[in-house]
Amino acid sequence: MQTGKVKFFNETKGFGFIIDDESNEEIFVHVTGLAGVTIRENDSVSFEVTEGKRGANAINVRKI
Repeated sequence: MQTGKVKFFNETKGFGFIIDDESNEEIFVHVTGLAGVTIRENDSVSFEVTEGKRGANAINVRKI
């Protein structure tokens, strides 16, 4: 599992971005990738990365 901080998440549109702690890379997160949690800007999270149609996507996102 990787860790990071939520940079932005729009609850209405259901997507946002996480900044990976190690690489500082922005990783896309969709509401379907959340593991039963609600995330907000600046939340610390753990996640896995999968390759999506447009690049890296965060899945199994959980608050830490």
